[in-house]
Amino acid sequence: MKIIKSRLIKNVILSLLVICFVLIALHADAQDLPGIKLELTPSDKPQDVAGTLQLLGLITVISLAPSIAIMVTSFTRIMIVLSFLRSSLGTQQIPPGQIIAALALFLTIFTMFPTFSQIEKVSWNPYMEEKITFKEAVDRGVKPLRDFMFRQTKEKDLALFVKLSKIARPNTQEDVPTYVLIPAFMISELTTAFQMGFMLYLPFLVIDMVVASILMAMGMLMLPPVMISLPFKLLLFVLVDGWSLVVTSLVQSFR
Repeated sequence: MKIIKSRLIKNVILSLLVICFVLIALHADAQDLPGIKLELTPSDKPQDVAGTLQLLGLITVISLAPSIAIMVTSFTRIMIVLSFLRSSLGTQQIPPGQIIAALALFLTIFTMFPTFSQIEKVSWNPYMEEKITFKEAVDRGVKPLRDFMFRQTKEKDLALFVKLSKIARPNTQEDVPTYVLIPAFMISELTTAFQMGFMLYLPFLVIDMVVASILMAMGMLMLPPVMISLPFKLLLFVLVDGWSLVVTSLVQSFR
């Protein structure tokens, strides 16, 4: 029944798309549609070339924005911990991956809001008011992100990438290049997320072991222990207000 419904929905959507394309084609005969042309023309002014390169650079940054958001924000830790939580509960695809990603995104915005506010204050607003240049805005905007990453990066991970990059030992945080700081920050985030995931697994692992032992003692070897332990794990998670505990621990881990 579900397969028939899904096929019916797909057919309806395809039919609507075909009708829209036909209407657009008929309308195009009566009225010219606007077009966009991208042309490369010679120029004798260096300013034109510089402006074009800045535009291409901006488009590149926008296309890489999701990857940048993952690399330099709290999204990595939050997403991994929530994935560990779902795996430890053993609920397969509940909650769905889209729900976990959306929750991780909004928790990232919540935890990064002070940093984003500082970037807006020291970089974005002065640039929009034409008080500073684009390069100065980038330099000012990177500093709050670097401060956030330094607070979350473990010293041993930072020392590892300083050693691998074969640069001179930095004396201050300003001497650490950003390309060295970012991978050190990501490794630290992965380590912290796995530590929190391990702590999440322990209580549910105990429940699985107890249920498996009881079933084995009763001789019910053919009954899957996961089927019996799942309601108890859900009951425990609800009774201790698990979502509040997990979210509180995640948010406070960045303070």
